[in-house]
Amino acid sequence: MALLPLYVNPDNLPWTPGSALLGASALYGGQETVFVKRLSDRREQGEGVAQIVRFSPPSGMLMKVLAIAGSDEHIYILSGGHCDKSGRQRQLPGHYMLHPRGHRHGAMFATETTALVVYTGEPDDLIDFQIVPLGKSDKVPS
Repeated sequence: MALLPLYVNPDNLPWTPGSALLGASALYGGQETVFVKRLSDRREQGEGVAQIVRFSPPSGMLMKVLAIAGSDEHIYILSGGHCDKSGRQRQLPGHYMLHPRGHRHGAMFATETTALVVYTGEPDDLIDFQIVPLGKSDKVPS
């Protein structure tokens, strides 16, 4: 069966709170810090998932994510970007990353960051998600 085209205006889609996907670790002081707009999910047809993800770290805090790619993961940064543990930007708007299936990877965010994330199959398996004071991070995701 052929898949039909899908046309979506992301502005018309609601943001899903990250706690619905990540649990309480996505909350800081009772506030949501991660939001997702699911653009498509064709896993039932043997395909993947496309979504827009927004990370909103609290002021002075660093968000650390460690995961294993459940399928090839394509990431295109729309705004903000990944940083090092001191908050210096390492990946900027317009940067693209590919994490192949099974690749252990991490990201850190000190500023609000929005990215288009496309998985060719299943999304990442989350290993760790933390919100820590900026510059106080002992472990750096690799």
